[in-house]
Amino acid sequence: MDRLLGVPTKKELRSNGYPGMRLLNNFEEKFSEDIWSKLERNVASNMSQSVVALASFSGKTRCFACTGVFIDCNGSTTRVLTSASLVRTSDNENKVADNLKIVVCLPDNRHTRGTLQHYSLHYNIAVVYIKNFCCTQTAQIDNQMLIKPQKEVVAIGRVYQSGKLMATSGIVIDKPSKLGCKELKISTCKITKAGIGGPLIDFDGNFIGMNFYGLEEAPYIPVNIILKVLKNFDAQDRWPVPKSFWCYPKWHEIEEEIDVEEEIIYHRQRQQF
Repeated sequence: MDRLLGVPTKKELRSNGYPGMRLLNNFEEKFSEDIWSKLERNVASNMSQSVVALASFSGKTRCFACTGVFIDCNGSTTRVLTSASLVRTSDNENKVADNLKIVVCLPDNRHTRGTLQHYSLHYNIAVVYIKNFCCTQTAQIDNQMLIKPQKEVVAIGRVYQSGKLMATSGIVIDKPSKLGCKELKISTCKITKAGIGGPLIDFDGNFIGMNFYGLEEAPYIPVNIILKVLKNFDAQDRWPVPKSFWCYPKWHEIEEEIDVEEEIIYHRQRQQF
């Protein structure tokens, strides 16, 4: 009967990450207002082509669903910035779940596999990459953005199951977060859980931060912290480059009977301290 009435069954609820029958604050709850007409056409277009939805699965059971945004494309690989809640274990928020499958709902509503590349549980930030796909738009991330109190902003999200793009407006307010994290800032944008990990932008399309969800406030992590974390992520991917040191040319070795191999070993040992 529930199926005929369009009400999800208990089995369906559990498979979508809802352990009980109550569907308060669920991952499909929409938020929106008529904000798109207030944005410049290029800003609205960029957001519609760069904001995605993601879901993580353990077997056939969905663990979490949230929003993300394209941040870059290198060749045929696109990276998505999102919340690390996507990959946390349900029983221990300080651990990442093993063997999760990540699926990304693209702007054109196609679904594709994603792979966790980096994460910071401390800052609740994760980067997921998509192979064999190159995005056409990315978030406009600029470290020099100055965010003043009372600045008008827009929170954007995308629902995983329907692919619906959502937006709601508000202002940045100058007060500490009740969550007890000094890095978090607050806006008045009213989002749902579906908007976790989504971008907070100004009316010019500049990336202000990444949205989280709160019952009493709308916290977000600002762009300067995100860029710092992304820089650390990128540093982990680089090959270590040895420090430079003085080395005698061949003619100098012969004249002064210098053992170059010993010199190299000596300098490498010094670099370790």
